[in-house]
Amino acid sequence: MAQQKLLIVDDQYGIRILLDEIFQKEGYQTFQAANGVQALDIVKNEQPGLVVLDMKIPGMDGLEILKRVKKDYPDIKVIIMTAYGELDMIQEAIDHGAVTHFSKPFDIEEILSAVKGELPV
Repeated sequence: MAQQKLLIVDDQYGIRILLDEIFQKEGYQTFQAANGVQALDIVKNEQPGLVVLDMKIPGMDGLEILKRVKKDYPDIKVIIMTAYGELDMIQEAIDHGAVTHFSKPFDIEEILSAVKGELPV
């Protein structure tokens, strides 16, 4: 069986590397994007089953990325991350199809459990 594909979108390099290592160890095929243009390009070319998406990204923000992903690929699941307690943004993301959200700093076990629940290895 092919590996489940997972895309990590965050402008913070350290967070991308950390999540990438964790998800690879669990058996996922991972991709990373630092901005919206890269993220949408990877979604188009690789069609990952799940996107772990930071909401605060310079340029195209997470909400815009989420809307575009769900418009073109409604079956791709999206988990959002935010460093801010912006409940209106979280609610808007859920309204646009995000399956759940995490606040940074996040608990690795919690985010891993959520990912496995949405995209079993």
